[in-house]
Amino acid sequence: MATVVAALSMSLDGFIAHLNDGVGHLFDWYNNGEIDIEWPGNDIVSHVTPASATYLRDSIAQVGALVVGRRLFDYTDGWGGRHPFGVPVFVVTHSVPDGWPRADAPFTIVTDGAQSPVARASKVAGDKDVEVAGPHVIQQCLNAGLVHELRIELVPVLLGEGIRFFDNLTNSPVTFENPTVIEGDRVTHLIYRRSDTP
Repeated sequence: MATVVAALSMSLDGFIAHLNDGVGHLFDWYNNGEIDIEWPGNDIVSHVTPASATYLRDSIAQVGALVVGRRLFDYTDGWGGRHPFGVPVFVVTHSVPDGWPRADAPFTIVTDGAQSPVARASKVAGDKDVEVAGPHVIQQCLNAGLVHELRIELVPVLLGEGIRFFDNLTNSPVTFENPTVIEGDRVTHLIYRRSDTP
């Protein structure tokens, strides 16, 4: 059974992007080291420190499918049809974007809420992870009890304002086990397993 993982880089004050969706310092850790990480889905290469490299390689290898929100999809222009993970992508939206679906891209547009794409992605992923990306779709999945694990890339910056990781939670409290902590350079990787996850 697939593990559903919610993962985002986050500032110390809880923001995952500026109000204009820009990530600024939150993604600096992807390019502040000497080890090259080639992403399997496109030609992006990250340059990270040894601790982040091990963490990132393991994370990439474990992802079998993605569920992303429409806002993230639009901001990245659908990654040009080639998501860095190189796995099937399920896009949660209220309406089908112009020009989609595309025969050359493994993207499925889903318009019936977050639960259906998570179930579909879980079938595709098999024993691998389903990674959920985008604050609104993550919040929907948390409210529906679908998230098994949180991965927070905690970046030492205070943004002061922006888009919060954990707004609009209606099914709280949600408890997690003590974290696995991996200290990188300009980022601390925190892995939290939900307490009631088998």
